[in-house]
Amino acid sequence: MARASPGAAGDLPPARRVAALREAIREADHAYYALDAPEVDDSVYDGWMRELAALEADHPDLASPDSPTQRIGGSASDAFEPVVHRAPMLSLANAFTDDEVEAFDRRVREALGVVAVRYACEPKFDGLAVSLVYEDGRFAVGATRGDGTTGENVTANLRTIRAIPLELPAGAPARLDVRGEVLMLRRDFERLNRTQAERGEKTFVNPRNAAAGGLRQLDPAVTASRRLTFRAYGTADASDPHAQSAARAGSAAGGPDAHRSGRHSEVLERLRELGFPVARERETVEGVAGLLGYYRRLGERRATLPFDIDGVVYKVDDLEQQRALGYVSRAPRFAIAHKFPAEEATTTVEGIDVQVGRTGAITPVARLAPVFVGGVTVTNATLHNEDEVRRKDVRIGDTVVVRRAGDVIPEVVRVQPERRPAGAREFVMPSHCPECRSAIERPEGEAIARCTGGLVCPAQRKASLLHFAGRRAMDIEGLGEKLVDQLVDVGRVRTPADLYTLDAAMLSDLDRMADRSAANLVDAITASKSTTLERFVYALGIRQVGEATARELARHFGSLERLMAADAAALTAVPDVGPVVASSIASFFDEPHNRAVVAKLIEAGVRWPEHSGAAVAAGPLAGLTLVVTGTLPTLSRDEAKALIESAGGKAAGSVSKKTAYVVAGEEAGGKLARARELGVPVIDEDGLKSLVAGKEMR
Repeated sequence: MARASPGAAGDLPPARRVAALREAIREADHAYYALDAPEVDDSVYDGWMRELAALEADHPDLASPDSPTQRIGGSASDAFEPVVHRAPMLSLANAFTDDEVEAFDRRVREALGVVAVRYACEPKFDGLAVSLVYEDGRFAVGATRGDGTTGENVTANLRTIRAIPLELPAGAPARLDVRGEVLMLRRDFERLNRTQAERGEKTFVNPRNAAAGGLRQLDPAVTASRRLTFRAYGTADASDPHAQSAARAGSAAGGPDAHRSGRHSEVLERLRELGFPVARERETVEGVAGLLGYYRRLGERRATLPFDIDGVVYKVDDLEQQRALGYVSRAPRFAIAHKFPAEEATTTVEGIDVQVGRTGAITPVARLAPVFVGGVTVTNATLHNEDEVRRKDVRIGDTVVVRRAGDVIPEVVRVQPERRPAGAREFVMPSHCPECRSAIERPEGEAIARCTGGLVCPAQRKASLLHFAGRRAMDIEGLGEKLVDQLVDVGRVRTPADLYTLDAAMLSDLDRMADRSAANLVDAITASKSTTLERFVYALGIRQVGEATARELARHFGSLERLMAADAAALTAVPDVGPVVASSIASFFDEPHNRAVVAKLIEAGVRWPEHSGAAVAAGPLAGLTLVVTGTLPTLSRDEAKALIESAGGKAAGSVSKKTAYVVAGEEAGGKLARARELGVPVIDEDGLKSLVAGKEMR
């Protein structure tokens, strides 16, 4: 449990209960993001957050902008405003060899006229540099590095990062400019990529890419979902007269006096006391022997760290010495980054074949003569896509340089053409999937070729089944990932149509499947037979067809037969369906395997009411876009959206100038604020029902 468990809900009056919950949540956040040591289960943490949000809603006078509940993300920004840094955010010079580190130490000693120098050493985080400005103890402005002089205002997004304190304790400077790195822990990166893959969405190459993309989202709620973290590595640079305010504030808070708080290591310690996470791997060392010793020690630990690093940073520890050394161009003379070498090795390509991803992506893979790279023996390396194979001119028989990209995924970096044998063979992309023999197609304008097998491809089968059974698709409650794994692995289910052949006896034979659970699942499968055309189309998992597109297709064609018979030209007549999406839909229904699965689903009794697209288009909300936010008295969010769509309207997820109405319930947040900002009319549930009934709003 967290160090400050808030106890039972009835133990304290509201004000003290709110304070206790906030403290417990902050300590849990600190343990997770700063100490890399989670102390409470997610379910416990989520319970605290729900209780705190409810208390703040019941007692508005207890609400605070610095509450943990306010980190979930405010209203979306249309653009990032520029922020001029009070002191420039400079780059570091790089060293790649021991000799270059020795030369750095020699230059520092000669410039200072001393025999030995003490250095502060830290990991070089592989993330995104940011500046955090605090005024009167509160987080005021956060910005990216940008060009070093001017960055982007990402304050709203940074507020969602739980490792960043929103309020500083007593004794903090009146103004503080903290510099640090936004990054993603490896465990959160792996969780994100699993979720992305399950949703059929793109996965990220490495944590840095995921963190950078998350920080620059226009919707802070997306940033919040990425579970980013932060590490402070200093304050504004030493050339700024206010830069060392963190250290000098030590005496005001009972720490060392200003004259003795003149070291970078002490600045980091003071930042830690103020609540900022700093590198626990930091050390102070003396001389070049100390620098190289730290480099090697951290290099040995690199693979076991909870985050990615690409080197170490050395800084002269004494701040007066830093100021004396100054800067050259856009880099300080008192610091340098000692980069880890990219681990590469040379081997030969014994073959090139393809792998089929869970979304049907076809990836060429080089089969290699075994080679030891980055601590492991590598026998396969990705070639990414057909264009990359051609660009690098990789052939079977070539000698190639292999690198472990991000220390995880081996990749072919380059060919050594001078060592190419006379019989080297070029790669030919297969025309049919090696897993299911369905056609492989490469959509125009895309780099990735894909298997069109969809519902019948073994490589895509589990993901397809989970999508088919999802709440917004066929809504088969109880059919989760572990059960789908079992059903596919034992050969009971190959396509979604096979789900409708299962009975309780079959299911009871599976691991951890009791008779009651089996019966409940059979009931859920039976209930799913009664659905809607838009849900069914979405459930099929056609690439690039989300819920909104499936809805528009159902409205436009009115029946599955007409949709399946439509060619690309007819499909592009549907709102929001362009040539690429039309081609994807047509290709899906052109594939005989997919048509056979659809026929079996219909034969199994899956049905829906057919309707005329013209009737919906003429509804009372035709041509209007509405946004639902908050909790409505009697309608769920999905029911409200369905009501809007049944009347011909469009239910959008964000508020813009094109929004006709915002339907707001209790606990409406950023979307309500955005509506008021744009002057969009706000109505309640009764107002929505009046609109659907054809009554005008006054």
